[in-house]
Amino acid sequence: MSKHPRFGIVAGESSGDNLGAGLIEALRRHYPNAEFVGIAGPQMLKLGCRTLAPMERLSVMGFVEPLGRLPELFKIKARLQAEFISNPPLAFIGIDAPAFNLRLEKPLRQNSIKTVQYVSPSVWAYGKNRIHKIKRAVDLMLTLFPFETAIYDEHDIAVECVGHPLADSVGFENKKAQSRARLDLKDEYEVVCLMPGSRSGEIKRLGPVFLAAAVESLQHCPRLRFIIPCASDAAKSQISGLLRAASLFPGDQFTLVEDSHLAISAADFVVLASGTATLEAMLLRRPMLVCYKLGGLTYAIASRILKIPHIALPNLLAGKELVPEFIQHAVSVDRVRDEIVSFMAGQTDHGILLGEFDRIHRSIRLDASSRAAEAILKLVNLPASARAS
Repeated sequence: MSKHPRFGIVAGESSGDNLGAGLIEALRRHYPNAEFVGIAGPQMLKLGCRTLAPMERLSVMGFVEPLGRLPELFKIKARLQAEFISNPPLAFIGIDAPAFNLRLEKPLRQNSIKTVQYVSPSVWAYGKNRIHKIKRAVDLMLTLFPFETAIYDEHDIAVECVGHPLADSVGFENKKAQSRARLDLKDEYEVVCLMPGSRSGEIKRLGPVFLAAAVESLQHCPRLRFIIPCASDAAKSQISGLLRAASLFPGDQFTLVEDSHLAISAADFVVLASGTATLEAMLLRRPMLVCYKLGGLTYAIASRILKIPHIALPNLLAGKELVPEFIQHAVSVDRVRDEIVSFMAGQTDHGILLGEFDRIHRSIRLDASSRAAEAILKLVNLPASARAS
């Protein structure tokens, strides 16, 4: 077993695929012949992970939106459960996607399979009752951020903060000049990166607001240029459709790119949907406006059970508001436009903000994939290879 350890692993969306790929590489530094099976995205597939269902079938969010997909999700869960119980892996690793993974982890743990949840559910955000379900499902919780561990310690659940791989991969140098050169943006341009989200629903709700605010901002700041990174071909097609509907076209003032890192690096200011992209913008030291808008019924449910004062990752990590947040009905063309125009007018000194970003970056730059791999090996009583350290 120690020569060819086999792990079950499930990632539910692109961010989980990236985490999974880093973890696979880290585990293989200890055990080069390790095998992985479950649900994988393109990065994990490149590393030889065997997938039993397309990853995009798990990519649903909210309280209401997944209901129409329940029969399919139950079928996928049953297939994975049967596979892992009949041919037990050394451990099962659920990467994010807690609504799916925790339900799978519980029966696997009941069948003596070690279970790991990589990325903590937002139990600290939606109340503590969920912690008891997590305790029944999980042998080891791997968190990305230090503030997430307290609730697991309180309930005697094994937990380790491993940091965030993005903080490991992003350096501390400012690459604005190089990024603008790659995008053929002149030095005199004032550049805003627009990121309405990666999922169709997010783009539908935020995209038209962001574009309308951009157009109105141009009336005040004619040197503005807007870069819009597209996370997938589907996102690019949807955003292109929104541009056409607004009689806008990719060109001098609006540029579509694939690389979010490049787009944020080239920007002076970022307007974006709440999520992992806010962490990327913080690590790249860019002031930002964070917007959050859900479907009406999902928001009605979430707003009643949400237990935290902030939703943007920079604010959660700082324990205070560093960057402005517009939530649901506060997301309007006028307010987004005013934030862009105000930033370009230079009315605020952002030196303290950027210093806070630097401090937080260093606190979560912990070599996440390696730490996660070593914690998992310890859980299953496999020795870590000296050559991997």
